[in-house]
Amino acid sequence: MTADDTLDTIGLLCPLPVLKARKRLKGLGSGAVLRVLTSDPAALVDIPHFCHESGHALLETQDMPDGTHAFLIRRA
Repeated sequence: MTADDTLDTIGLLCPLPVLKARKRLKGLGSGAVLRVLTSDPAALVDIPHFCHESGHALLETQDMPDGTHAFLIRRA
């Protein structure tokens, strides 16, 4: 799936990946897809929880070969 925008939060720790994702999603139109890159292990719990609580759809979670993670989020 192709993302409309990418947010690189590699190197940032909780809660910054979620806070930055929230801010970036606010600037996107409904239905847009944001790809979030993170190295924070807590994001594996925090980003799905954020999506569930805010009504956004978590489309995909990818474990990258370098130990980072990528999330595809569709804005509500």
